[in-house]
Amino acid sequence: MTKVLFVVSAADRWTLRDGEVHPSGFWGEELAMPHKIFTAAGWEITIATPGGKAPTLDRLSMSRTAGRPSKLREVAAYLKSIEAELNSPRSLDGIDPDDFDVVFYPGGHGPMEDLSVDPVSGALLTKVLASGKPLALLCHAPAATLAATDQDGSWPFAGYRMTGLSNLEEKLNSFGRKARWLLEDRLRENGADYVKARLPLLPFVVVDRNLYTGQNPPSSERLAERLVADVTASAH
Repeated sequence: MTKVLFVVSAADRWTLRDGEVHPSGFWGEELAMPHKIFTAAGWEITIATPGGKAPTLDRLSMSRTAGRPSKLREVAAYLKSIEAELNSPRSLDGIDPDDFDVVFYPGGHGPMEDLSVDPVSGALLTKVLASGKPLALLCHAPAATLAATDQDGSWPFAGYRMTGLSNLEEKLNSFGRKARWLLEDRLRENGADYVKARLPLLPFVVVDRNLYTGQNPPSSERLAERLVADVTASAH
């Protein structure tokens, strides 16, 4: 059985440039839909967060602006069905990535607050990337790569073709314009080969070697389905 580790932000806020604290957490669709797709594929899922703290759902991700009503109902129902699992995650510092076949990071603004500076997550990302096992990061989750360093102090993701929430998409939210930094900018500055869809909020997935990235919430299902297809194909 394929074992997948979900690394989820434990942050319940995002601190903006002016010091304002914006309520945040993980994005509902980005956790629910991949979890649902992986479960349907027969994968075994373990959820871990920094400190083992139960993750916070970003309420904005369940608002009318976040998607079609039918999709939001599907996400809400699925999150309810895995509530016990979400409320009792493992602590990230007790995780051995060698125990898993796939590592998946859902987004939301939470990773911008905690995972982007978390050395435990950073070390895990460095190890998984070097292992050749599938590593997937969605929307804001590539922010977590900023905490990763090689032994020589370099950024292990430099030169990788990848995506993540674009500057334009971030600024579609009024509070996003007050971000202390923008993900697209930071990935480019660190040496990533950042690419994005021609138009905002369209599904867009990039695969470079064992690194899988999705640009935005609408990319959730496409990213998860690509992972399942590739893992299934490699097993045969």
